[in-house]
Amino acid sequence: MSKTLIKQIPKLSNCKEAFEIKKGFSSDEKFLIHMQDGKNKLLLRMFALEALELKKKEYSILERMQDYDVTCSKPISIGEVGNRGYMITSYLEGKDAEDEIVKYSELEQYRLGIEAGKELRKMHQLTAPSHISSWYVRKAEKHKKYIDAYLACEVKIENDQKLISFIDENIHLMKHRPNLFQHDDFHLGNIIVTNKKFAGTIDFGSFDWGDPIHEFLKVGIFSRGVSIPFSIGQIRGYFNNKEPDEDFWRLYSLYLAMCVFSTVVWTTNTIPNQMNEMLDKVYLYLEDHDFFNRIKPKWYQ
Repeated sequence: MSKTLIKQIPKLSNCKEAFEIKKGFSSDEKFLIHMQDGKNKLLLRMFALEALELKKKEYSILERMQDYDVTCSKPISIGEVGNRGYMITSYLEGKDAEDEIVKYSELEQYRLGIEAGKELRKMHQLTAPSHISSWYVRKAEKHKKYIDAYLACEVKIENDQKLISFIDENIHLMKHRPNLFQHDDFHLGNIIVTNKKFAGTIDFGSFDWGDPIHEFLKVGIFSRGVSIPFSIGQIRGYFNNKEPDEDFWRLYSLYLAMCVFSTVVWTTNTIPNQMNEMLDKVYLYLEDHDFFNRIKPKWYQ
């Protein structure tokens, strides 16, 4: 990626330096841009042109997030240069919460969770566009496909029939759930911190629409393995420091149970060599819930 090409982008014509950022799983090329004025830092993402329409949707989501005062990157410009697409946003200063949180006290971890929960609540004010079909219809259909694919594959989970029954008994709970914005990858790896404080959320690229409680899957799968105080804080912060009700836990458990089967299928198709690591994660949250004999996980105290 040449500096000449970067300077052809209208908003970056007076760019001083560009540093490539290697972190993350995205196939985008990412650059930290220092502007001539020395004050401004921007984030530039370059991607294949065929991704431009999708990126425009993500860009408009970032615009909408500004309306709700969500702490995230501000969208600045999107377009094409050469044979590539580009997106420019403000740069969130700070460090990756997943790396930093292990250095914090339990109380500091919990407080960060509270902040994260409040931020998530703000995001969930955005309602799905009217052409998006109901959450129940989309999610139930997806689940059926995953169960069929799971039954056809060789990897099997202990007590799988019990889990399938648990889902069948509770799936009706999704029927009247709201259809709202979902970040869909909200966990410590996508949170930026500075001085032990919440500094913003990144990576809105896999956003979706549906039940906001589905967002908490990532707590049970990822965040609780890194920091239980943070995970408890995120749930309490979301509910304004009150305890969530039984409906929350029942839906949360339903989504986690569904995730068992989608994880096996996705791993089989995408990263089969990492199946054992993925199964370790699955069995961890199955243990948390005693294979869904309990809907509130053991770690939530």
